[in-house]
Amino acid sequence: MTLKTLLTGNEAAAWAARLADVDYVPGYPITPQTEIIETLAHWIRDGKLKAKFVTMDSEHSMVTAAGAASATGARVFTTSSSQGFLYSYEMLFNLSGWRVPVVMANVSRALSAPITLEPDHNDVLSARDAGFIQIHCETVQEILDSILMAFRISEDERILLPSIVNFDGFYLSFTREIVDVPEENEVREFLPPYVPKHAFISSRQPMVQGAAVLNASLYSYFRYQLHLAAENALTVYGEVAQEYRRKFGRDLSPIEKFMMRDAEYAIVMIGSFATKGKKAVTLMREKGMKVGLTKLRLLRPFPAQELIEALSGLKGIAVIDQNISPGKGGVLFSELTSALYNLKQKPVALSFIGGLGGKDISQAEFEFALNKTISTEEGKQTLQMAPILLFTQTDDEIVRRMLAIGHGETE
Repeated sequence: MTLKTLLTGNEAAAWAARLADVDYVPGYPITPQTEIIETLAHWIRDGKLKAKFVTMDSEHSMVTAAGAASATGARVFTTSSSQGFLYSYEMLFNLSGWRVPVVMANVSRALSAPITLEPDHNDVLSARDAGFIQIHCETVQEILDSILMAFRISEDERILLPSIVNFDGFYLSFTREIVDVPEENEVREFLPPYVPKHAFISSRQPMVQGAAVLNASLYSYFRYQLHLAAENALTVYGEVAQEYRRKFGRDLSPIEKFMMRDAEYAIVMIGSFATKGKKAVTLMREKGMKVGLTKLRLLRPFPAQELIEALSGLKGIAVIDQNISPGKGGVLFSELTSALYNLKQKPVALSFIGGLGGKDISQAEFEFALNKTISTEEGKQTLQMAPILLFTQTDDEIVRRMLAIGHGETE
């Protein structure tokens, strides 16, 4: 039995933490995630959630407290966004090194400067090497589901790593959608109370975690063990997703394939803008274009084999990144093409940058990306290695002028 109700993305995240029966919530406000900790604070005050809530003096302190509490055996949830997420950055690497199963929601917001409150993925993707499991959400329902799954995965004794569940600010954080909220007893069957485990306890003796300095061999061992645990998460994620589907009827596989059955070309995306992509694909299908969309939910560990199986045999791929690594291009494009590199017959892959700072991606821009990919695959255009910025006709003049200035040309 589930409760169907209208929730914002932030409320869905709070509901997931409540259903997970978390013990400790350290928080610090920042737009657009503040609603999450406000909701949890009200529930804790009213006795609806038996947890400790503490407003910290910064995001750095917040994440430090989260890791320390988790190391003592508490189930811990916290959340941040954008500049605040970056302020906690030093401690992200400590939490993964401590092997504590904290779950953190990041509500993506583009980074300064210049400043904006709208979303892109540069904040969360900057932490892809921090050792956190990283799950990306398209819908409000996926936020609730993914946080529950993240606790289950992180706390698995084969993993014992923290998780980030990411969703887009404003597009999801303050958007209400109908959400199935499962009953507490159903969640408790899926996610029983946390029994503290520790990655550094062996049958013979505990391994010291607080050593000030390790020699290179020991350090390499610990880092490689972290890497192996992250790789294990591919298997564990698949197991947990299957159990979640059986229990709650929703499929949260590492990747989602939309209209891919007979597709010759694919658009690849992550996050809430994939909903726009699906609409664009549907309209292009009506024009007779054999295109599908592949969306990544799981970014770390990277589901390379699933992507190879989904995309091999296609003629071309348009990767749309809602981020930019200055001097290189889109992060997702680089990671995807490295996974496909050793295929004997590789599809043509083009990199497109769209949605920076929350900028909309129009139907015309999706069609431009696909047509550019088709023309390149058919040899009508030369393969373009640099990322291609998506902009509408109304943006055309200002964007062209800014690009010209960026390349050292005068107006």
